[in-house]
Amino acid sequence: MKNPRKDMANALFSELLMADQLARNRLSKVLPKGMELSHFGVLNLLARQRTELSPAELARAFHVTRGAMTNTLNKLNWAGYVHIRPDWDDARRKMVAISPAGRAARDAALAAITPLIDDAVKTLGEDIVRQTIPVLRSLRMRLGEEDGV
Repeated sequence: MKNPRKDMANALFSELLMADQLARNRLSKVLPKGMELSHFGVLNLLARQRTELSPAELARAFHVTRGAMTNTLNKLNWAGYVHIRPDWDDARRKMVAISPAGRAARDAALAAITPLIDDAVKTLGEDIVRQTIPVLRSLRMRLGEEDGV
């Protein structure tokens, strides 16, 4: 017996997963040489936040393990894109800030992906995109609630 709600949920998640995979592939191809999507994500968040964050806060924000975030931060630090310093209040913790070179790399990456995003918006139409954003945001927030975010 068919269950229309389950069929709709399956279709929704199938489309989301396929769109995510295609978007990641397209974005990865246009990012500056050596930059990965995870690097761009961290640099973009740090640039938008305009404050230091701990590796644990970054790991929570991206729903990755601390080990995975440490790996990403080590690569960004090696490239000179972030500054990592001890937390003066708790020497066991570290704090991460975007460097001027990191801001420039983030801006270059943003410039590279903007035409791709603009083309998608143009193809879909601004009205549809404007209507879709709240739906996706609501879904993201609902899924985040389950993770305690």
